[in-house]
Amino acid sequence: MSSRLRVNGWYIATDEYRLSVSARIPSVRGSMSRVAIIGGGPAGLMAAEEAARDGIGVALFDAMPSVGRKFLLAGKGGLNLTHSEPRPAVLARYGARGDRLAAVLNDFGPEALRAWAGGLGIETFVGTSGRVFPVGMKAAPLLRAWLHRLRGHGVRIHVRHRWRGWTEDGALVFDTPQGPCEVSADATVLALGGASWPQLGSDGAWTDPLRRRGVTIAPLRPANCGFDAEWSGHFRTRFAGHPVKTVTAVLPAADGAERRVRGEFTITDAGVEGGLIYALSAPLRDTISAQGEAVLRLDLVPDREPGRVCAELARPRGSDSMASHLRRRLGIGGVKAGLLRECVPREDLADMERLARAIKSLPLRLRAARPVSEAISTAGGLPFEALDERLMIRALPGVFCAGEMLDWEAPTGGYLLSACFATGHAAGRGALAWLTAESGPPGIGRPA
Repeated sequence: MSSRLRVNGWYIATDEYRLSVSARIPSVRGSMSRVAIIGGGPAGLMAAEEAARDGIGVALFDAMPSVGRKFLLAGKGGLNLTHSEPRPAVLARYGARGDRLAAVLNDFGPEALRAWAGGLGIETFVGTSGRVFPVGMKAAPLLRAWLHRLRGHGVRIHVRHRWRGWTEDGALVFDTPQGPCEVSADATVLALGGASWPQLGSDGAWTDPLRRRGVTIAPLRPANCGFDAEWSGHFRTRFAGHPVKTVTAVLPAADGAERRVRGEFTITDAGVEGGLIYALSAPLRDTISAQGEAVLRLDLVPDREPGRVCAELARPRGSDSMASHLRRRLGIGGVKAGLLRECVPREDLADMERLARAIKSLPLRLRAARPVSEAISTAGGLPFEALDERLMIRALPGVFCAGEMLDWEAPTGGYLLSACFATGHAAGRGALAWLTAESGPPGIGRPA
């Protein structure tokens, strides 16, 4: 019988990809692995693949009943694997962390990722927006082929193993259905995600064990998230769930520049969400943090010049109501007309000049970011300054880190997955290099 997991309105058929070993995992109590990978998302799986290339013992542990749950949910509406933009444009999507991610994306960037998927028998194509998708648009076939190859490389996967930290002598501690267990490893890769969608396993609980070891963690914050607005009861009841199509959003910056994005978003009970909002979520979040609110300016008719808007509004409307006049002359009706009534003072709606200005620059006040548990991704985490060039934590020799645990963020569009794959690739190679080095200092990852 099929079982389904519901997350943020989506359903995943869990039997579609459940590991055959999930119900009969071998005991790992007191066992030894050369490399332990903790976290079964794209970063952890890629780290396992790279670390296993020389045939060394690699074990992967995940807290959930099966691996890749968030990856599968990301592909529910069509798996956006990466992006085809030129390299400088891709790096710019990572903001201040673009320079730090440049090396790992150079080693395993969008082109290499597409070639890797092709090696699994998953062909990809570039969509009209430049985004890259598998031909079948789904994540499950790729994950199935990937897990098959990992098992062929000797990677042992242990599910329902929730990592709790280390013992005093450096063994990894897990909670399992059979009780606590300890695992010794020569090197460890942590790929436990951020704190978004905790139902799928990335709950941010990894911050405590690392802090206990003296590792500094930047606070986890929502990224690619929705925002709260103070809707009236009427507007909320009438328009929650409605898309606002084809607008341009402008967000002023402290340096006098403007961030301008064209796209769509959706009205929610609490405020707004959707692609256009996600593209501006980092500066919106930071503006709210600094100023208490952010004012997003919306151009409701981006294809019409201000003078043309004024001219259309000035036309005689005869017996038409203002709502009919806006709809006939400018195509503004439904939720856009509702936003005008919600965000513009009543007296401005009766003045055609002020109304025209509002249509081209509607002030949408946003009060707070939605909780990190509702966000698509997470900002904050392990600062790159705490890592060496192989993504090893300087304070914990032999312990590497990858994926959303690192302090970076990017918009949707394939950039999130690209960096997760690339950092997993780098961390796995780093762990392998650590093991194959002629000598290395003792530490948590390499017992003295």
